Amino acid sequence: MKLTGLVAATYTPFHADGTLNADLISPMIDHMIDRGVAGFYICGSTGEGESLTLDERKQVAEATVSAAKGRVPVVVQAGHNSIDSACELARHAAEVGADAISTLPPTYFKPSTPELLMEYIAKVAGSAPDLPYYYYHIPRLSGVAFDTVNLLKLAKTSVPSFAGIKFSDFFLAEMMACQEFDDGRYDILFGSDEMILGALATGAKGAVGSCYGFAAPLWLKIIETFKAGNIEEAQGWMRKAARLVRFIAGDPGPFQGCVKQVIWPMLGFDVGALRLPQPAMDKAAIDQAKRWLDETRFGEEIVSGNFSL
Repeated sequence: MKLTGLVAATYTPFHADGTLNADLISPMIDHMIDRGVAGFYICGSTGEGESLTLDERKQVAEATVSAAKGRVPVVVQAGHNSIDSACELARHAAEVGADAISTLPPTYFKPSTPELLMEYIAKVAGSAPDLPYYYYHIPRLSGVAFDTVNLLKLAKTSVPSFAGIKFSDFFLAEMMACQEFDDGRYDILFGSDEMILGALATGAKGAVGSCYGFAAPLWLKIIETFKAGNIEEAQGWMRKAARLVRFIAGDPGPFQGCVKQVIWPMLGFDVGALRLPQPAMDKAAIDQAKRWLDETRFGEEIVSGNFSL
């Protein structure tokens, strides 16, 4: 299995009282597919998987697979600090028809060696042996920073279903080494939206990101112009995308909160605020973000899907 194009890391919608709003998942999936998304990665960092209960994560998986209707692949992030819970989520993903599974590493009692991490991966992946498995490498959040090439060497002999890595880091040289390992055997998906042009230059064919759900057409411009050999234009689109990311992540921020409380509602989806311990935006911050989006015309472009340089 090889994932290509823009794979949206999905946002989990909540009601105003903070409970799961599974009814919004289907229309959000349709919207994202209409805007050019080529797949979904659910219950990861963007989807607040670590803040959901097991039952909620299963509901999200069921609703997403049902809504996708086989049009694009769905990858279920099944990682959990409890290995039994991770295995349960992996089995459930297979039962409901997901196309692949993935896991974060354990993040409280962190594996002390790559071999222990691979032992954890082997047990979870073995709970859904017919599904391709992707390791979620995001050391700035997980605190687990083993060399990914070494992990591929271990996976080759211990995890038959190991398909690749969601590489959410900025070290493109390491990513390139993963792409070259064993004659390109593994699928290495880039996971840092604001650097996708650099990843394309290393040979990346697929990317997983938080921005693709609400602004896929902008990132598709980067991919299309790069593929056409129009490097200066691709750089212009990349600069524009990076400006959008910097704003959302900066002032007023935080990134995920601004997307949930400002941008998704602009698109017609009231998905609620982030769950604690992540912060919610107050009215002043929301109003400030709306003003900036209006003044820069980013808001209009996000809603229409028509971006310009």
